[in-house]
Amino acid sequence: MALLSGLLQVLPFPLAGPVPLWRTALCWIALLPLFAALAGKNKLGNTLTLLQGSLLGYACGFVWYLGNCYWIYETLHLYGALPGPIAAGILILFCIYLGLYHALFAAILTAVRRSTIGWQGALLLAPFAWVAVELARSRITGLPWDLLGIAQVDNPLLIRLAPITGAYGLSFVIAAVNALWLVRIRLRERRHTKLALSIAGVVIIVLYVLMLRRVEAPRRSPVEAHATLVQENLEVGAAMTGPAPTTSDLLQSFSQLSRFPANRILAGIPELPGTPDILFESRRGPAETDLIVWPESPAPFEDRDPAFRAGISVLARAASAPIIVGNIGLDANAAAPHGFDLHNRVSFIAPDGTFTGHYDKMHLVPFGEYTPFKRILFFAGSLLEEVGIFEPGRERTVFSTGGHRYGTFICYESIFGDEVRRFTQQGADVLVNISNDGWYGDTSAPWQHLNMVRMRAIENHRWVLRATNTGVTAAIDPWGHVTAAAPRHIRTAIRVGFGYEHDLTFYAAYGDLFAYACALVSLLAIGYSLSAGRSKPTAAMQ
Repeated sequence: MALLSGLLQVLPFPLAGPVPLWRTALCWIALLPLFAALAGKNKLGNTLTLLQGSLLGYACGFVWYLGNCYWIYETLHLYGALPGPIAAGILILFCIYLGLYHALFAAILTAVRRSTIGWQGALLLAPFAWVAVELARSRITGLPWDLLGIAQVDNPLLIRLAPITGAYGLSFVIAAVNALWLVRIRLRERRHTKLALSIAGVVIIVLYVLMLRRVEAPRRSPVEAHATLVQENLEVGAAMTGPAPTTSDLLQSFSQLSRFPANRILAGIPELPGTPDILFESRRGPAETDLIVWPESPAPFEDRDPAFRAGISVLARAASAPIIVGNIGLDANAAAPHGFDLHNRVSFIAPDGTFTGHYDKMHLVPFGEYTPFKRILFFAGSLLEEVGIFEPGRERTVFSTGGHRYGTFICYESIFGDEVRRFTQQGADVLVNISNDGWYGDTSAPWQHLNMVRMRAIENHRWVLRATNTGVTAAIDPWGHVTAAAPRHIRTAIRVGFGYEHDLTFYAAYGDLFAYACALVSLLAIGYSLSAGRSKPTAAMQ
């Protein structure tokens, strides 16, 4: 049952393309088999020991991470050029390590069950403990990839929680529903008790369906401006074959796409059945735009390269528009091995062509932009061999132009809700995400990544303009809807509408306050369980 639960937790998320809506409903029973396993007895007919409960959770977590993050193997092997056995070994080690969080969750429930609180109390604690463990995964390991609540990013009711609680609030509700399947409510048996409970259950389901149908439609954020999002579709890592294009060639190509975007866009998520394909009339000249965004890409653009700076400045003046562009930052540092520090950087260029600032990526990708435990894992190296090892940035920067403020986060940073919301807190009217999802290939990762970016839009009530190297390049409204997107794996650029928002959601202002409250409740419950267990050992085994 624990292994089945791990598999059911995988299915509500994308596997190799956008996830169909029916599969997201599986999250409402995904934890149920694990709960049922923890409620069982061991071979001696006794309550599970703390170790036995932890091992059940560990098995569940191992399956979950293996199924959800299988793309790590392809990223390391096909694109990072690591030998297959080494890439597979890193994936297994990843699952062994991260599976400890499911083990911790199961250990908490088992400890509470063995105390005077009992199993019913443990089930009621389950949603608090689940969120507390998700918070620990974010804060300790730094990998809040696909929190359980992300599975319901398309739920029109539950997403109302996100601007208050972040994705953790959705995780709480999902875990609570899973636990309530097993909660037994002792009522005095009367003639019509069962009938009344059955009617109440039907009424709750009917009310939920009616609320879904009658809930007030989200207020559409008006389109006030247009942006051009560039998708160059360059190969990455070991997939690069043939002669590499020169910096001059790439500058010309990017600039051409920036001035002449395609007349075809998708009005929704690419590759999802039913997504409209819209064709516009061909333009006779360059498209007017209020912003140009270049993606994070393997193009060898360096911010100190005079040719790069000159080319970008010419483009900004020709388009009379500001530009946000991904590039490599090199800062002099006599103490560094090569005399300078490398940064994964986004540069801000004003419409007059001047470089007005930059932001350096603060949360780097393990095994992609730096190698953790380098002395132990000396064989892994860096996937970005052409630029070496990056240093993290030190502060967040908001780009101001034309009376508006843009907060830009880079690739992997999009999975950290508490970090993205700080751009909004600093006054960003629009969020911009640049990414190079070419490392993921045709796995589940680009679609999982897209859904997490959509959740960031909801949490902050901001438009997100997303430019990627290979897709998914898209405009996302403040309710998490993809309003326009480019087909994946083609060289293109799209002109998309967006708006400016100025409100500050509770989550943007206060961050993971709800998650910390859940962690506090869990710690109090654990403390009480340990105290009660020591004072009444006999009762604890009942």
